[in-house]
Amino acid sequence: MNEREIVLPDRKPYQEWLLGRAVEMTGGGYKHAATKGWLGVRLTHWAEGRGYAGMSWTFRLAPRGEVRRPLIPDLAYLSYERARALSGEELEMPPIAPDAAFEILAPEDVPAHLHHKLDVYLAAGASAVVFADPYAGSISVHDASGGRTLRPGEAFAHAALPGFTFTVEEMLAEARFPTRSTAPTATEE
Repeated sequence: MNEREIVLPDRKPYQEWLLGRAVEMTGGGYKHAATKGWLGVRLTHWAEGRGYAGMSWTFRLAPRGEVRRPLIPDLAYLSYERARALSGEELEMPPIAPDAAFEILAPEDVPAHLHHKLDVYLAAGASAVVFADPYAGSISVHDASGGRTLRPGEAFAHAALPGFTFTVEEMLAEARFPTRSTAPTATEE
């Protein structure tokens, strides 16, 4: 099969194909980085024996009837069951959607890009797309049946990630800046 594919340069800053053009991935501030790191560690530990978890992992996605293009979720989980059909080379940049894609939001994110990524992930076969927003203090969870937003007092859980749970408060605690009274000083060890 001669499938059309958009291939972008493998260099920093990395690019994704959004709304018909190459878009450089945005960085993020401390809250973005801390949340991504915290969720990444939790997801990696949970995924042991179940599948692959990775940060900034490129997926080459092609919703039905569309050109294949790269998308790079902040975090992704791909089950061993779904990955079994992939070669080692394909697993490096899978031609299938992850079971779950996580995007950690930052103030500079473009809403149209986020909506587009959500549509592409779901159309390409992702079971869950999660937008974790440490700035607004919320987590939005989307799947084929729709979306819902979790706020403090609620916990994340989804059938695509059985047993992987955390509260909005846990996520927010990781994204807080240390205050002068809680930050270690240079003389503390």
